[in-house]
Amino acid sequence: MIYLTGAMTCPPDRLDAVRAALPAHIALTRQENGCITFDVAETTPGVFMVSETFADEAAFDAHQLRAGASTWAKITAGLPRNYTVTKG
Repeated sequence: MIYLTGAMTCPPDRLDAVRAALPAHIALTRQENGCITFDVAETTPGVFMVSETFADEAAFDAHQLRAGASTWAKITAGLPRNYTVTKG
């Protein structure tokens, strides 16, 4: 299992775009092979807590490739992310 937890921070001028793109990003990720859990919640304005679980490293790597080439990646490019990835 691969676990990712942490936060992404978004400035006020980009919040509308991030909030609008988030539901599609969540839906697409949850449909990926090997995705066990994928949750993103805006806990305070502009702070998005992220929690992901993937079955194995191959599934996690496939997610990173897909997400990295997605609309979500373009909309969130350059936003600060503080993530921890662990294997278990």
